[in-house]
Amino acid sequence: MDIKTILVPLLEPLGEGHANSRAMQFAEGLADGHSAHLEVIGIGCDRTQVGYYYAGTNALVQQETFEEARKDAEAIKASVKDRLGNSSMRWSVEVGVSQLSGLSQLLGSRARFADLVVMPQPYGNDRGTEYEVALEAAMFDGHAPVMVVPDGLNAPVKPSRAVVAWNQSPEALAAIRRAMPLLRQTDLVNIAIIDPPRHGPDRSDPGGALSQMLSRHGLKCEISVLSKTMPKVSDVLARHASESGADLLVMGAYGHSRFREAILGGATRDILEEPPVPVFMAR
Repeated sequence: MDIKTILVPLLEPLGEGHANSRAMQFAEGLADGHSAHLEVIGIGCDRTQVGYYYAGTNALVQQETFEEARKDAEAIKASVKDRLGNSSMRWSVEVGVSQLSGLSQLLGSRARFADLVVMPQPYGNDRGTEYEVALEAAMFDGHAPVMVVPDGLNAPVKPSRAVVAWNQSPEALAAIRRAMPLLRQTDLVNIAIIDPPRHGPDRSDPGGALSQMLSRHGLKCEISVLSKTMPKVSDVLARHASESGADLLVMGAYGHSRFREAILGGATRDILEEPPVPVFMAR
């Protein structure tokens, strides 16, 4: 299925040099290249935690914080209209207000009807918890693939070389299938396999079956079997993506539980802290 609806959740107004603006620019390029509808939702996040206030003050605090969140959402909407007002592409913008605890439901209900969700990287000095919550909501509640755009990187919208992280997991295969509209645009797909199991089903030909599948879709493929020479899998992938000149990384997300990744870390969280190139993730 081609990409026809691209959702961009914005948690802050668009601003010069801001990560939101880079994600929006990337989404605009994708929408233009795929003749897709660009759907933007400006979310005002109400961070009130009612249980921590004295009795009798809850209603007043809630009203004030809700009003602030509503103003934030309207400011986001205004910045989007200012940016896209003269655009010839198909686009729409709406607003929503939610407490942090309800963000998953709000965004998940929108993401489930999108072919792709585009967001800035969720971790950074100026990123609140809501960015991580929004990304996970898109994947877990909306069951949508997510394109994560790195900070400070003007990456090409049409990738010429992609690295696919392959570990035979259902999450990795799901990501590859969902990324096919983008992979078809590339000149080369590099299948990266880190320390394949010695007794696995494809031990004699690691990645061979996947390469065959992609080749039958007209993709030119190569296979790189990598040793885990660095402490983290994400470090090996990031280095390989840089050394191979890739401008897109496709990988399965959250092969472990979100709780385990949050406490102990994992390839998903690690790669999102410092993505080397735009990262397409699905599960």
